[in-house]
Amino acid sequence: MADVLNFVSGLLWGHVLIYLLIAAGLFFTLRLGFIQFLKFPYMVKVMANSRSGADKGISSFQAFCTSLAARVGTGNMAGVAVALYLGGAGAIFWMWLIALIGMATSFAESALAQLYKTKDEDGNFRGGPAYYMEYGLGKRWMGVIFSLCLILAFGLVFNAVQANSIAAAFEVAFDVPKSVMGVILVVGSAFIIFGGLKTISRFAELVVPFMALAYLLVALYICATNYDLLPSVFKQIIYSAFGIEQAGAGAIGYAVMQAMIQGIKRGLFSNEAGMGSAANAAATATPNPNHPVSQGYVQMLGVFVDTIVICSATAALILLSNQLVPESGVTGIALTQAALVEHVGSWGATFIAIAILFFAFTSIVANYSYAETNLMFLEHNHKHGMMLFRLCVLGMVMFGAVGELGVIWTMADVSMGLMAIVNVVALFMLSGFVVWLYKDYNQQLKAGKTPVFDANLHPKMKKTLPKGVWHK
Repeated sequence: MADVLNFVSGLLWGHVLIYLLIAAGLFFTLRLGFIQFLKFPYMVKVMANSRSGADKGISSFQAFCTSLAARVGTGNMAGVAVALYLGGAGAIFWMWLIALIGMATSFAESALAQLYKTKDEDGNFRGGPAYYMEYGLGKRWMGVIFSLCLILAFGLVFNAVQANSIAAAFEVAFDVPKSVMGVILVVGSAFIIFGGLKTISRFAELVVPFMALAYLLVALYICATNYDLLPSVFKQIIYSAFGIEQAGAGAIGYAVMQAMIQGIKRGLFSNEAGMGSAANAAATATPNPNHPVSQGYVQMLGVFVDTIVICSATAALILLSNQLVPESGVTGIALTQAALVEHVGSWGATFIAIAILFFAFTSIVANYSYAETNLMFLEHNHKHGMMLFRLCVLGMVMFGAVGELGVIWTMADVSMGLMAIVNVVALFMLSGFVVWLYKDYNQQLKAGKTPVFDANLHPKMKKTLPKGVWHK
């Protein structure tokens, strides 16, 4: 099984996804006029107003925190360590690149998710790639394929990955058996996921800002106390990314490809730009201003925070230490713990264990919310099916806590790759609507108006919209 998974993963990432994701990022960057760079100040302004406008529902900020809860987790702490271990320091450059161009892709998928959102029986907004595939493209079969991939990836495999990192960290820091940690995670996860979508959003809103700030403060302290080494670390990242360090050894091609593959794989796992996952959270919000583009701006900032800020913090912790030794076999969360212990002493392992508990646990509950939305797309809120799925999710949490790391990561890579392919194809097909939404929003801003979406201005788009949300 491991050999088959490795073959499929290598095929997807070595020959398809790298080129497809970069092409999508560049395509939307150009079509939207370098939106992630030129509109960055406005992006922050929209975020500042994102807590209002929910009307007793889910605010843009809560949806942002839910998506960030899914993004900020194992990928930021264990994933960065894996990328460095397998791809060298240059992998970080490719993580940065895929995040910067991926911000435009994230904008596109989040705006489309808002455009094609629907209301469920409990009054909550639901949506995501499966919905814009069914309504926008008229291809429900495509949405079904995406939903199945997402349910496998986020509902099952990724939650095993998150549980694996938590259990490994607590075993190192507190000598807690992985099986015991697995039971604790199952109980905690059950308490949140049985509470429903709004419970998940409120939980994420409270926990995510706190945990991210605490982790960044520690990383900033490490950087400040080693400020004289930062230029050499940055130089190491750039040189390794383009094979300059390996040129004399005749291994430049292989080294660059490894750095590129590992950086893009782990970067996508962390920030999810183009994968279509964060779009599920984007669809749940009532944005302010009440226009799909508003949520596109908010979710785009999430990619920046996740990779450019938090992943860079982890990379700095490791590269400023002496723990990155490929021959040692130390990788994943254990490498991040070892690096922090070198910087601050034994309490570093404890801090990482607690941080990964918050990071990865919120990822588990946010991942579940994505999978639930797509299960509802398939089953239309079948109560017995939902109960069975929740039990399967909890089972995968337990499996991940005690399972083997390599196989779980490879399963995550394969399912994530399949999701991304289906989603990016749909984004290309709906790119005209994305551009029209962006132009409509900007024209209202230039006229001094607060942007409001009016489907009547675009009859062709209006015909594709689900009833009951934007039809007024």
